[in-house]
Amino acid sequence: MRSRNLLWLLAGLACALLVAFAVGLAVRGTVTARFAEQAAADARLRQALLASEVARFRLLPLALGDDRDLVALVAGRPGAEAVMNAKLERLSGQLGSPIIYVIRRDGLTLAASNWRDPRSFLGKDYSFRPYFRAAVKSGAGEQFALGTVSQRPGLFFARRGAGGSVVVMKMEFDRVEEQWREASGTTFVTDRDGVILVTSSPGWRYAATRALTPERSRIEREIIGVGDLRPAPYRVLRDGHIAIPGAPGDSLLTTSKPSPAGWRVNLALPLRGVEATVRAAQVGAALATLALFALALFLRQRGRRRAERTAQLEAAVAERTIDLRREIEERAAAEEHAAQLREGLRQANRLATLGQVTASVAHETAQPVAAIRNYAATTRQLLDMGAQDDVRANLKAIDRLAERIGTVTAELRGFARKGSRGGGPIALAEVVDGACLLLKERLSHVTFERPEIAPGLMVFGGRVRLEQVLVNLLQNAIEALDGHPEPYLGVTLDAQTDTLRLLVRDNGPGIAPEVADRLFTPFATSRASGLGLGLVIAKDIAEDFGGTLRLLPSDEGACFEITLRRAS
Repeated sequence: MRSRNLLWLLAGLACALLVAFAVGLAVRGTVTARFAEQAAADARLRQALLASEVARFRLLPLALGDDRDLVALVAGRPGAEAVMNAKLERLSGQLGSPIIYVIRRDGLTLAASNWRDPRSFLGKDYSFRPYFRAAVKSGAGEQFALGTVSQRPGLFFARRGAGGSVVVMKMEFDRVEEQWREASGTTFVTDRDGVILVTSSPGWRYAATRALTPERSRIEREIIGVGDLRPAPYRVLRDGHIAIPGAPGDSLLTTSKPSPAGWRVNLALPLRGVEATVRAAQVGAALATLALFALALFLRQRGRRRAERTAQLEAAVAERTIDLRREIEERAAAEEHAAQLREGLRQANRLATLGQVTASVAHETAQPVAAIRNYAATTRQLLDMGAQDDVRANLKAIDRLAERIGTVTAELRGFARKGSRGGGPIALAEVVDGACLLLKERLSHVTFERPEIAPGLMVFGGRVRLEQVLVNLLQNAIEALDGHPEPYLGVTLDAQTDTLRLLVRDNGPGIAPEVADRLFTPFATSRASGLGLGLVIAKDIAEDFGGTLRLLPSDEGACFEITLRRAS
């Protein structure tokens, strides 16, 4: 009897080992694939947030290009340098930029936010900087480099301004890197040659992740301003994973799509969790197999032992039930978190779009502001002359101009807010008018046609979110028409049925078939500067309100159709 029980025990051990091995193979593939998908999603989100931060810093040099104090500085008016220095100092503190400065067309610095510093940029010659030469030549330039004075790395944005001057703003990545350090894994950004520029691990900065020719290495060192490039901080394994010296276990490397500047956001996450899950599954499978054999053995024994084993199994089932309930709760929490991330991406897309249309709104408000300044100057003279009627006329004109500025800025603030998740009746004319107002300056460079919409024509939706859909389509069309000799963009309306149809057409180059097939999937784009999120988010918004967004066949250019539910 004892020898028979021993044989059963040995057979159970052999089966447990075989089952553990098979379960390990199956679980490893599934868990690794799921881990890779999550890592890729995290990397894409960090790339989108980085792109949004960079877009915010690009705006200031553009906005300062035709500033009246800059015009006065370039013209050499008395006192203009002190006024500009104070303004740049104030903007530097408000925006978190370490330095903002204005360079004359010959490379000499005229004003700087660090004018009080003994190492001030005033009077320094920066004509050797690539970003300055690019801005003088093409109107805009960017360069990641060490500061010549601070020796701190950053991204320099340069824009050509009034009188051939160049406005420069530096963006440092300390805040972004600190946030990355608080998150899991190692995040790092590489340029076109694979050199690490921004990273949550300071020891990785200026490391070349792939072999460079001596010439490319020299160019990289000269552009960044470092003496030498570090070797790669990791090695690539046969299975595509990477091993980091000094770090326990292997790591998984996931790379997102390139950003407009040619950078890549990379994320390295340790695979220790995957291995722990595989080992836990193997141990669980082995224990379960042994338990079955033990149960069979105990069933052959006396009734008392059988009853004791049954009680043990019931306890194990109860514990497993608790584990399953906990897994269900964790899955529900993960799904809720994913929904929050999707809403965050929609807001990030709206803010990125807002950054691109800000220049249009700034141009729209510049003329009323100049007119108000002139009216105010004339009114002071009329008051001195006692011309009360003329003063009243000037004040009415100022009131009208201020109302116009208020309309534009109110539209801009409304577009920046998060759209309500709910929907209701909204005038279609207000949605179209708002989108056209935000893009008025950019639309002035194309032949633009829009339909006449009755004020009482109502659709079901939310104004801010529907404006986001229309702004996305119009902005994509404007960018596609860049360089076209006779650019045309038109919006037509078909309101014959209970479902309204808005068609957005252009005579640009159209959309390639290989891109059109996956146009509404995340991160699919035909533009080097695009993230591939705009159309996906726009389609989700339209479907949230019971409508659709799709690409229609077109003989010339591209044609998108938006359908919306009519609200009675």
